[in-house]
Amino acid sequence: MSSLKTTRWWLVRHAPVQNPKRLVYGQSDMPADLSDEKALAALAKQLPGDAVWVTSHLSRTHDTARSLQAFMDKDIAPQAESGFAEQHFGDWELQNWNDLPKGETTRFWTDFARQHPPKGESFADVVARVGPVLGRLSADWAGRDIVAVVHGGTVRAMLANALGLSLEAALAFHIDTLGLTTLEYIDGVDEPGWRVTAVNQRF
Repeated sequence: MSSLKTTRWWLVRHAPVQNPKRLVYGQSDMPADLSDEKALAALAKQLPGDAVWVTSHLSRTHDTARSLQAFMDKDIAPQAESGFAEQHFGDWELQNWNDLPKGETTRFWTDFARQHPPKGESFADVVARVGPVLGRLSADWAGRDIVAVVHGGTVRAMLANALGLSLEAALAFHIDTLGLTTLEYIDGVDEPGWRVTAVNQRF
């Protein structure tokens, strides 16, 4: 048996989005509200000092990561992974929910795990997209701490992949902005696999 190796994922949902018009934003690049320095500082204290940093390609994750690093006296360029982006809402992006065609939204909400907006993704699509990235990065940085500043949908998709959850079970997790979820991948044992050590912690 090979030596025991634990890869730890520190999953942070980005800071709140500045969205006064209440638009559907998914993969649209909306700015993060980084004014809650108390919350950022408290979260930063929980994160490991010697970690790899990952974000999605959207600025709200990168800017949140940089703000957290500032409270840690770190300056580590995060690796941007578009595969870790939020769900794409297609033709609904940057539209107000109230202005969307009622027939389309009713159909979507009857089974939002599998239904997708016009030209967009379902949550099932997100789970399928996130899984290979999670596996690749876990292999690339085996035995390391990985801080991933991503999106609520991304965190749920990572939980679904790690634990083999149904889509409905994964969607039942509530993921707050600046909430911390931690996963570990244990290798070098007879039955390697994932375990969850915390979900949606707030500090």
